[in-house]
Amino acid sequence: MMKKQIITIAGGGSTYTPGIIQAVLNNADRLPISEIRLYDIDAQRNADMYLIIQYMLEKEGFKDVVISSTEDPGTAFTGCDFIFSQIRVGGMKMREKDEKIPLSHGLVGQETCGLGGFAYGMRSMSGLLEIVGYVQKYAPDAWILNYTNPESIVSEAVRRQYPKAKMINACDMTISIEETIAINYGYDRKNWIPTYYGLNHFGWYTSIYDKELKRDVMPEIIEKLTTQEMQVADFNAGDKTWQEAFSMMSVITKNFPQNIPNNYLEYYLYSDMVVEHSDKNYTRANMVMEGREKNTREMAEKIRGGATKDILNFNFGEHGQYIVDMATSLLNDERRRFMLIVPNQGAIPNLQSDAVVEVPAYVGATGVEPISLREPISDFHKGLMEAQVAAEKLLVDAYFEGSYQKALQAFTLNQTVPNARVAKKVLDEMIEANKEYWPELV
Repeated sequence: MMKKQIITIAGGGSTYTPGIIQAVLNNADRLPISEIRLYDIDAQRNADMYLIIQYMLEKEGFKDVVISSTEDPGTAFTGCDFIFSQIRVGGMKMREKDEKIPLSHGLVGQETCGLGGFAYGMRSMSGLLEIVGYVQKYAPDAWILNYTNPESIVSEAVRRQYPKAKMINACDMTISIEETIAINYGYDRKNWIPTYYGLNHFGWYTSIYDKELKRDVMPEIIEKLTTQEMQVADFNAGDKTWQEAFSMMSVITKNFPQNIPNNYLEYYLYSDMVVEHSDKNYTRANMVMEGREKNTREMAEKIRGGATKDILNFNFGEHGQYIVDMATSLLNDERRRFMLIVPNQGAIPNLQSDAVVEVPAYVGATGVEPISLREPISDFHKGLMEAQVAAEKLLVDAYFEGSYQKALQAFTLNQTVPNARVAKKVLDEMIEANKEYWPELV
């Protein structure tokens, strides 16, 4: 009989935790569990989530699974088998500043892209390196499955400080894109073998082979994208910002019809359009605080008040299933294929080997095996990626070296920024806003 696993969720108070736990419970035959530990430095959020997960376990008939919440790293990580990391250093209040400070200067305000993403990256490196350090101390054989953003930046930082850490960096955005395309245009994503390359939130599909249709369906999807604007799938239903993002995929595809783009490319290729359609006073952070965050607090309060029915109100999507599939592929040597963030090392042959890229990879008992694209990528994509890689590496340099000059270079090189003057203004404001979180830059 397979050993039951102990799972720790770092960032346990996240509104995404119920989706991960639901996926764990749905896959109990492949990922049997004995214990779930919620670790978070925000005690109130963690306490709220503890009530919700406890309710889910009882409702689903998993009363023998031990559930706990803690702010103590020793308690959280000692002896665990898997760590699902989804921390947000600084919480939603700092995300709001990440978005609004750049917008006040006429630049893209977004949590993982542009200068907001760089500000978040400086905070996330500190938080995630701390988590990885705890795991090395308390559970060195455990696997860390990381959803913490910005993925390229934090994975580069971990690679430098903990090169032997057992860690897989993944983003579920490609799955969301594929699911939305399939629903809109009448395909079944489960039949797809997609090939994709890029950086995190910065890439392109080169083919989507459909096993049932026995052909590459990407050319026909490109044609559909240019003539039939996509609508959001159920897991993003009613969300205006996601509808705008998927609408922008049609704009990108019309102008660059060789590949299907990641919709986050809108922030780099059409930053002026994004800024024009942004509300400087009410950003995505405000929507999340008034939506998912408020919804989670209300569910916890219902449980505290003794309610037993009509409590859970989540639209889980693929976020939780994706990370659980990685865990089961490791545990059972399933050798399933995922889009993962890895050191390039020849996967994209004409890109520097130490770039952190997002490419298809197989996951089995021994870890991650990236797939080589074999053929060089286009000069257009290569140029875009090289500039972004350089900017991200400079930011990681700035973090480790405490270098203001490297941070300014990174901010200036970011492709959402038109000149060094505005880069310096935003950097100086970000330093002031992040005094509690960033290393001192001199």
